[in-house]
Amino acid sequence: MCNLYRIEKNPDAIRRLFADVQIPLTFPEGIPNLQPRDVRISEKAPIVRFNRDRGVAELVERRWSWPAPGGKPVFNMRSDGREFSRDRCLVMIDGFYEFTTPDDPKQKRKDCWLFEPAQGEIAIAGVVRDDKDVGEAFTMLTVPPGPDIAPYHNRGVALLAPAQADCSDHRREPRHRPRVRPPIFARWLGRRRHRPTFQSGARRASH
Repeated sequence: MCNLYRIEKNPDAIRRLFADVQIPLTFPEGIPNLQPRDVRISEKAPIVRFNRDRGVAELVERRWSWPAPGGKPVFNMRSDGREFSRDRCLVMIDGFYEFTTPDDPKQKRKDCWLFEPAQGEIAIAGVVRDDKDVGEAFTMLTVPPGPDIAPYHNRGVALLAPAQADCSDHRREPRHRPRVRPPIFARWLGRRRHRPTFQSGARRASH
């Protein structure tokens, strides 16, 4: 399951992204100094939540995961058959990684695969929770995998896009170019229920 993802966008790029879908974006805690990087569990990263009182989206930085009762990090949560009527957020990403067992039994490290869209933007549907130990934190929602994710993992993160996007397959073998019609950002930040899905290809990454 996704335990590492990539963020490259700066705050102005995120602001323009939301302007394109007519959602005002504000920075209630100041404009963060975002640098391109890989985000790991328990690190702070940018999320967007919706302030219904003001009718605007807010970009803030929050910790990825909160501790479960046993101490393990809750960095993802199954969304199957569940309603999330509150505490929704968008986890801003530019790509995410999956790890698989290598074909070579002598290879100690797992193969690392980077999933990213060929064009357009994506985010992961998430929820936030206020934890007494770590403060407000977010987790990612998961869904059954699409056909391009299934060879790598039996679950997929719930990916959203502001509009329809084409995603090409970046594996070593040439494959088709699947059409993707994911829900728009506004549906997740609003009140309408949906089942977010996404299809993408992957390219081998060095990690």
